[in-house]
Amino acid sequence: MLQSLLNAWRLPDLRKKLLFTALIIAIYRLGCYIPVPGVDTEAIAEMFGSGGVFDFYNLFAGGGLQNVAIFAMGIMPYITASIIMQLLTMAIPRLEQLMKEGDIGQKKVNQYTRYLAVFLAFIQAIGFVFLFRSYGAFPEGLKPLNFYLIVLTLTVGTALVMWMGELITQRGIGNGISLMIFASIVSRLPGGLGKLFTLNPGYWVLMGIIAVVVVAAIIYIVEGQRRIPIQYAKRVVGRRVYGGQSTYLPLRINMAGVIPVIFASSVLLFPVTLAEMTPWGWAKWLARNLGPGSWWYLVAEVILIILFTYFYTAVQFNPIDQADNLKKYGGFIPGIRPGRATATYLDHVLTRITLPGALFLAAIVLLPTGLIRGLNMPFYFGGTSLLIVVGVALDTMKQMEAQLLMRHYEGFLK
Repeated sequence: MLQSLLNAWRLPDLRKKLLFTALIIAIYRLGCYIPVPGVDTEAIAEMFGSGGVFDFYNLFAGGGLQNVAIFAMGIMPYITASIIMQLLTMAIPRLEQLMKEGDIGQKKVNQYTRYLAVFLAFIQAIGFVFLFRSYGAFPEGLKPLNFYLIVLTLTVGTALVMWMGELITQRGIGNGISLMIFASIVSRLPGGLGKLFTLNPGYWVLMGIIAVVVVAAIIYIVEGQRRIPIQYAKRVVGRRVYGGQSTYLPLRINMAGVIPVIFASSVLLFPVTLAEMTPWGWAKWLARNLGPGSWWYLVAEVILIILFTYFYTAVQFNPIDQADNLKKYGGFIPGIRPGRATATYLDHVLTRITLPGALFLAAIVLLPTGLIRGLNMPFYFGGTSLLIVVGVALDTMKQMEAQLLMRHYEGFLK
């Protein structure tokens, strides 16, 4: 990874992209420490530290929620809006048609997603203000002007984070939204290591071994492929013979990457957070018992991870289109008839290899929680965070390698 960064740094255009990405992330991290006006952050300190929903939300916000900063809600409203729009795309024919219209339709859907994200951020901002008031965060009372100012600041802060993520995707090294989440999680790493070093040195060794094994397993599964052999028929054009080559179609075991984990966490956090904001006792009880760390939450997260893995894989890879393209260019799978039979075969193989990938994602999410409870470790260590960090790092490095290879840089060909 370090060698890849050094190779990218030697190219002027990639160096500019790296510097631009670092600048945007630095601005984002700065915004996580600039508090909104009129809120006593010490009064809401009891919301955090118990491993509940707000600790989990605070992790994705990079500590911004605990600081009641202008970027307190982070990128989570945008992720929730993206999930809703993808589900609506499958349910509403007009949206599905827009998605098939190329870049113009995709831009239109993205625009709807931004509007929905701002609306969700506005609703969440109102909920957070009333929640802060219940903890006595306004010593002089919640005045109307102060209320509107805080809600507007939090909503605009989410819009700015969304815009900065898109800037990284367009002018930086890509994966803008994922990199924002990556930066938020990594920023909490020093605090976690500080807690680890206060324990018995034996725990250091044990957690180091577990971390290495889990990271190696994540990389192995994420990079794992099922290679489908492809044979191209020979074609004679004039005096030249084309085709006749053998290649393969790589089907990744975990084609969806870490997106299902992010989606599952976002879907579960949104209703639990809203329930915690309500003044009703039964809703707060449900939020505490269904929040992160509870068995009900873990079971729901496993189910959603499996569902989102299949959903996102289906969005990324269409067996029918792939079979039609193979038939169009004279390619076929040995022993399988071109056309519908090829599409059925690809769908069967993809369904079989996606299941272990989805179960692996769910296992990584559950494993650290089980180890913590079994070993009674007094600090929070989430498999979700580890999956996101490793997955985003791998995807980002692949994008950098692809950009270097397009420039005929030989450093990655060794």
